[in-house]
Amino acid sequence: MKLWAGRFQKETDDKVNDFNSSISFDARLYKQDITGSIAHATMLGEQGIIAREEADKIVETLKVLLNEIEDGKVEFTKDSEDIHMNMEVLLTERIGATGKRLHTARSRNDQVALDFRLFVKEEIPVIIGMLVDLEKALIRQAESTLDAIMPGYTHLQRAQPITFAHAMMAYANMFRRDITRLEDCTERMDESPLGSGALATSTHPVDRFRTAELLGFAKPMDNSLDGVSDRDFAIEFLSACSILMMHLSRFSEEIILWCSWEFKFIELDDAYATGSSIMPQKKNPDVAELVRGKTGRVYGSLITLLTVMKGIPLAYNKDMQEDKEPVFDAIDTVELCLPVFTAMIDTLTVNRANMRRAANGGFISATDCADYLAKKGMPFREAYGIVGKLVGHCVDTGHSLETLPLEEYQKVSPYFQEDVFDALSLETCVGGRKVYGGPAPEAVLKQIENLKAFVKEREEA
Repeated sequence: MKLWAGRFQKETDDKVNDFNSSISFDARLYKQDITGSIAHATMLGEQGIIAREEADKIVETLKVLLNEIEDGKVEFTKDSEDIHMNMEVLLTERIGATGKRLHTARSRNDQVALDFRLFVKEEIPVIIGMLVDLEKALIRQAESTLDAIMPGYTHLQRAQPITFAHAMMAYANMFRRDITRLEDCTERMDESPLGSGALATSTHPVDRFRTAELLGFAKPMDNSLDGVSDRDFAIEFLSACSILMMHLSRFSEEIILWCSWEFKFIELDDAYATGSSIMPQKKNPDVAELVRGKTGRVYGSLITLLTVMKGIPLAYNKDMQEDKEPVFDAIDTVELCLPVFTAMIDTLTVNRANMRRAANGGFISATDCADYLAKKGMPFREAYGIVGKLVGHCVDTGHSLETLPLEEYQKVSPYFQEDVFDALSLETCVGGRKVYGGPAPEAVLKQIENLKAFVKEREEA
């Protein structure tokens, strides 16, 4: 007989049982459910709502159950619907009527809100730790490629010269924002819903501040209706995960391009690439492609939960049972992608010669050529027009700006002198961009130093 069946005259249809049950997926909340129950029982005993001896017995038995579950000695059943009722049944089987006192002044509504919030709160540091590992891999790649010149692109057209290190630090800054976004998310979810009851707290003198303290929350949630019905924390978490996966997907796209024969800027380690069943020459960037593909799963999880929540009136509604699976799937996906992606980045080899060869083409020093004239006193817009004509002339004659004879330069402007060729060298173009955030080695080193300090703070926290 179900724990809630007192008002009902008929047994629940088996199809409804199967449809209603969530134990198949919320079983993974067992640890959080036990943690919440231990805090609740402790508070009930301290407040004199139940006898101290009974509270101690409940806590002791819950700890035993936790060990048995983790040792694989406990089986959950569909008959008990969800993890909360499974745990209550198991507890009551062990200690009888005392176990039935655990649910005093508590509802499954605030229980599930607590379990779910605890689970997400505990997973965020795991993901942050993985992101920190990725940042360290990017730092290693950047430190070894400060002088590896490559083309920077806009519209996927060669634009201006940068370095591979500069590109790595661009992605490193994206992942840095992902870390702080997750940290912000944690700060906002650091409130306990326990004690909200079904929606209106309890007539028992529960101490919500005590249970929040026992559970490691900063404080209890301020409103009990909000306490049982809020899933903003999960939506915000999925939003942060979606942005993180978008960054991984953008990076994956670059990796896929860079290791193609058309670019050949990098070579993936054999351990992080695959072959073809029919074409023996192939070396496929499957890790990057799968990360790019799995991004859609996480986006789907976010849209799922937003859609579930968009029409739900206060307070709890059964629709909200659909909140966990998308979050679980997003967590599993992110935690699957990050370690293998990090290892792929850490082991790739940079082809400096091919990057340099590409940087020599496409007139990527054209802006520097215009700046050369501007530094000699010509208005930039006039300089821009002159260099545009020079580029057109080079295209017609098969020259580059670096190989065009000085007399050709001087035909369009007397400002051009022999020093123009030094000004247009790739080393000058990159090295001269010392502005904070720029691609010059000293500027990138500053970015690396900043990121190292950021990483150290997280590792020491």
